[in-house]
Amino acid sequence: MFENIVQNVSKWITLTDEEMASFTQLLECKTVAGKTILLRAGEICQFEGYIRKGCVRIYYLDEKGAEVILSFAAEDWWVSDIASFHEQKPSNFYIEAMEETEMLVLTPKTKEELLSILPKFERVFRMLVQRNLSTVQNRLINTISKTATERYLDFIKLYPTVPLRVPQYYIASYLGISPEFVSTIRKRLTAK
Repeated sequence: MFENIVQNVSKWITLTDEEMASFTQLLECKTVAGKTILLRAGEICQFEGYIRKGCVRIYYLDEKGAEVILSFAAEDWWVSDIASFHEQKPSNFYIEAMEETEMLVLTPKTKEELLSILPKFERVFRMLVQRNLSTVQNRLINTISKTATERYLDFIKLYPTVPLRVPQYYIASYLGISPEFVSTIRKRLTAK
């Protein structure tokens, strides 16, 4: 059950068998059905979750009530509202499981306990935050400077399995274009 998460954190730190056991004992395994809202805007995020299986999306509602997708997360990704989790303040976002999803979860309490007994995990979470910030910055630059087709191709590189798992209108929301234009882009790319 813990093999993939241990491989994930082992990108940044080395764990002894004893440390691995201490880490995995703090994780809660959580399975949710598709279409389950894990976090609603206005709630305080109480989890940082590693996705073992499944796919989730993070979105907010714009001033007209339309969903705007900020990101997706699938297997071997972490998901949370970092600001809400760390500052224990209400979230601006929704996090929804798109399909049945299995996560290994840390709560604020178990994360603090982990960092207390295994301070080397500070590096893991710092690297995750840096990776997240880099992804957000690249998305911002791409949104401003790239064409819709280039953004779609970048999306496919970043989320190779997501187009097979979510409706096209979710991809369109993420890219900031209409679902019809996503179809046009796909047709053009297929014709090449």
